[in-house]
Amino acid sequence: MPDFLKKILWATDFSDEGQEAFLYALNFAKAFKASLVALHVVPDFSSALYNASLVIRGELARRVNFIKKEAKKKLESIKKAKGISFKIIVKEGSPSKRIIEIAEEEKADLIVIGKRGLSAVEKLFIGSVANHVLRNSSVPVLITKKRKEKPEVKKILIPTDFSPQEEMEREYAWKLAKGFEANLTLLHVLELHDYEFSPRVLDEMFDALLRRLRKRKKREKEDIKVEEEVYRAINAALGIVDFAETHKLDLIVMSTYVHSKWERFFLGSTTEKVISYTHIPIFAIPPVKHKD
Repeated sequence: MPDFLKKILWATDFSDEGQEAFLYALNFAKAFKASLVALHVVPDFSSALYNASLVIRGELARRVNFIKKEAKKKLESIKKAKGISFKIIVKEGSPSKRIIEIAEEEKADLIVIGKRGLSAVEKLFIGSVANHVLRNSSVPVLITKKRKEKPEVKKILIPTDFSPQEEMEREYAWKLAKGFEANLTLLHVLELHDYEFSPRVLDEMFDALLRRLRKRKKREKEDIKVEEEVYRAINAALGIVDFAETHKLDLIVMSTYVHSKWERFFLGSTTEKVISYTHIPIFAIPPVKHKD
């Protein structure tokens, strides 16, 4: 991992969630001395007027140009109010596609985006702009939601399932912990599903997993507090969320790795489910970072 968070792309739609994402983008930029790029995407409405008259299409173009100018003014006012410097980009098109394109063009190391609460149907299927960015970005995505707590990163959770991909997650988490001077918790969720086990069997399973978790390579000479935990839950996503919220953690670091494209389309990754269920920010590492 040669470079780490030199440039951060903050994508906003000027919603409350977008403003919350901005606060986190500022925190990350400060912690890692990164430059910041602000992006607003105006949706492309032209396809809806394909057969419309030139007058109507001309009026739409003028309206879109006005919206783009207003967006730039809003971003300039935010820059002035905060007394900070960042690059401003306003584009037109599909928000999720534009965010990914601009991240690549700007060589961003992180995309920060706010996510609104979704309905039960949206949680089940593909979901929002944030989900599309999450599934297609080649760089990590920090997804935030509006919270009552002050944006800070002092306690970081790393869920682990003992897969080959987890070393990448740990590497990112270590770098984040060093930047924020935060503590780390490694968590394995013992998924019980709907099966019933005797207390003795459960205790043996729990202890065996905890021993396995604690056998991991220790990092010496690192001034970072690390804890290992095993947690029982019906499934991994619910266990991660319950543990993180119960222990009031500030950030969850996970990859979006899944075993197949069909699993991603129908069920989504565990990371996507955690994002749907929790208000704790997620630092999501894209699957392209892993070798299958």
